[in-house]
Amino acid sequence: REEIFASSFAAAAYLQSIDFPKDKKVYVIGEEGILKELELAGFQYLGGPTDGDKKIELKPGFYMEHDKDVGAVVVGFDRYFNYYKVQYGTLCIRENPGCLFIATNRDAVTHLTDAQEWAGGGSMVGAVLGSTKQEPLVVGKPSTFMMDYLAKKFGITTSQICMVGDRLDTDVLFGQNGGCKTLLVLSGVTSEQMLQSPDNKIQPDFYTNQISDFLTLKTAAV
Repeated sequence: REEIFASSFAAAAYLQSIDFPKDKKVYVIGEEGILKELELAGFQYLGGPTDGDKKIELKPGFYMEHDKDVGAVVVGFDRYFNYYKVQYGTLCIRENPGCLFIATNRDAVTHLTDAQEWAGGGSMVGAVLGSTKQEPLVVGKPSTFMMDYLAKKFGITTSQICMVGDRLDTDVLFGQNGGCKTLLVLSGVTSEQMLQSPDNKIQPDFYTNQISDFLTLKTAAV
């Protein structure tokens, strides 16, 4: 926990940074990681995986209640995503005065298996964006919030950091937005063909095939 900081941590850290009222609640469209970080930070929450089985019976006159004390809706990757969650989050954002719409990330795809790409957290964020017509505050990559937080926590400057990742539009852009050097690895989402495409406007400082190449460099140096 002292060395690994996930986007779920960023959501809780952001709420702490703005002194989010402890008497307000957070509605979560996401998984256990977000709930654990909110709990560690001392925030009240509802939603998460437990709402994954909830359904809405659409019949004449049906009115869906929601908690008026929800002051923020946090949306992240959610394998238990459903219509109930979209409607609940939408009601909170649209009807609770000042309710924040926070996204942990907007990744279009993710790698849940090695067989194919799967819809990422950005698809869940996009559904809530579509129904609320409100842009989320993104606290994970490529937002600089996390970078600034870590630089302050460890007492370093961003120019001393090299951001390593496999995505151009999140990892590399995150590093560039934060003033870091960037290294792209070609073992994930981005291929060398995509990197060198004339349509690609995001160029890392360095790139390599895989992160294990660092071990080869280290051995050669010794």
